Amino acid sequence: MKFTLALSAILATQAAAFAPSFASPRSTALDARKPFISGNWKLNPQTREEAIVLGKAISESIGPDTPDADVALFVPYVFIEATHTAVGEKLMVGAEGVCPEIKGAFTGAVSATMLKSIGVQWALAGHSERRTLFGETDAYINGQCIKLIEDGMSVMLCIGESLDEYEKDLAGSVCAVQLKKGLAGIKKEDLDRVAIAYEPVWAIGTGKVATPEVAQKVHEQCRAIIADMYDQEAADAMRILYGGSVTPDSVDQLMAQPDIDGALVGGASLDASKFSRIINFQPM
Repeated sequence: MKFTLALSAILATQAAAFAPSFASPRSTALDARKPFISGNWKLNPQTREEAIVLGKAISESIGPDTPDADVALFVPYVFIEATHTAVGEKLMVGAEGVCPEIKGAFTGAVSATMLKSIGVQWALAGHSERRTLFGETDAYINGQCIKLIEDGMSVMLCIGESLDEYEKDLAGSVCAVQLKKGLAGIKKEDLDRVAIAYEPVWAIGTGKVATPEVAQKVHEQCRAIIADMYDQEAADAMRILYGGSVTPDSVDQLMAQPDIDGALVGGASLDASKFSRIINFQPM
């Protein structure tokens, strides 16, 4: 099954809606930046049919009473088209990664151009599992970010520290390095197509969640780093999401923090009822 030109046009329109505009600071972060709730399916589910059922159930949870937030699902390449058909126009369907090369002898790779040709506008880069399990370096991740931006697409750059680094109070330093290397070469005017996901590695898939206060502290540090790299206007406009075992029980308190603009959800995004509650978070 292939996307029609009309479907690609719809996706392009949705992508534009996902881009935050640069705005002056307001009383709270959520006043200035539209929340962004996203799910990362990783190596799940196991069949196309399961992906369709899950995507449809998630999309049906978005209604008139849902908070005014952007919603996205990052899914395995083979399920992108089927999932988008299932969810319709209610949310964005993105890719879990991309190869920074355009074409050539790169067996198993998928390029930004390929993804764009089927209507994809968002992709992840720098997830800790790609860094640790697949050996993706900061230079490789930077290449992914640059290629997506060059192709007119958008990227969610994932950053975060290990448990050992966290216990040594190095979270801010690790995030600074990953931000500066990941965003190297990206101009301020292109930052409206970038989102940041702070995911402490020790909290991913472990059931452990950084307390809202701990997460807020790191998010605040990340925003200060972006201000140092660009300027305060760029920092104020940047959406910074929290990821790491986000659950229906933790989402409200996390989203109440002034510098947390959304969530990148792993396991809970595979359960329609749980992810529905996260999408329909209750602003505090």
